[in-house]
Amino acid sequence: MDKRQAWIYFWVLSVIWGSSFLLMRVGVTEIPPAQLTFTRVGIAAVGMNAVMLLTRRRYPTSPRALLALAAVGLGNTALPFTLLAWGEQTVESGMTSVIQAITPIFALIFSHVLFDDERITPRKVVGIALSFAGVLVLASRDLQSQGFQLGDLSGELAIIGASLCYGFFTPFSRRVLREHRVDPVVLSTLTMVAATIGAAVMMLAAPLIGERAPVAYTSLSSDTLLSGLALGVFNTLIAYLMFYRMMPQLGAARSSMVTYVVPVVAVTLGAVFLNEVIDARMLFGAALILGGIGVVNLRLLRQRQPQPAPAAPG
Repeated sequence: MDKRQAWIYFWVLSVIWGSSFLLMRVGVTEIPPAQLTFTRVGIAAVGMNAVMLLTRRRYPTSPRALLALAAVGLGNTALPFTLLAWGEQTVESGMTSVIQAITPIFALIFSHVLFDDERITPRKVVGIALSFAGVLVLASRDLQSQGFQLGDLSGELAIIGASLCYGFFTPFSRRVLREHRVDPVVLSTLTMVAATIGAAVMMLAAPLIGERAPVAYTSLSSDTLLSGLALGVFNTLIAYLMFYRMMPQLGAARSSMVTYVVPVVAVTLGAVFLNEVIDARMLFGAALILGGIGVVNLRLLRQRQPQPAPAAPG
């Protein structure tokens, strides 16, 4: 693959990952959140194992490596995917994508505190403050004349929880890659297998805490079924494989810039297909979040250092 093809992949990925929020919003109307996660990661796990077989890649044999990869699958995929889907029961898809854009800020904080991976400088403190101010602006949309809309607020907290998961496990997965020298495709495959197992447990346990029980796929409408299939095939399986083909050509830093484009795509799709409202407060909050991320990450090319591969949005 040359750089021109890699940039084509970049923009295609932006659209694919940007559509994840729309598809989750549609899917979660009939499918419980954990079951939606189980559906998409299960499809991806089957597909990635097929790729492993065709390319003759092998699983690592180290129990320590397998345990670390299982942790990545649960913390970086199963749990955040479910939290995002749960949040989208009450939060619009465009809003979800904007809130989730704060993930790189959490990754920076966790890298500094837990992994000593990258130091926080005064400039980055400004970026962090801007991004959190953006989240507060978005949350303030729920402060109506009659008080907070608790359903929306709890959904937004779930989305922030998903971003926290990504923020912690993105640098953790990079550490796993460095320590255990795991091929990125093998990493993705094993994390999807672990995520499938974790999502299955959450799906079966959900009724015990008052959440919706799993539903029969035969009872779903065609739109919901297609949303679940698209999330698994395109937004998880194909998107991961495309990302790992693109990254060697563009580098991790440029590849990670896809996270800037995803909210724009998601907000646009939500407005066009779901008639979601784009108001001044949402635009201002989004500008603060993305501006903060820009302050943290954008550097002169000669100063740019490799960044971790982003967690797949949504």
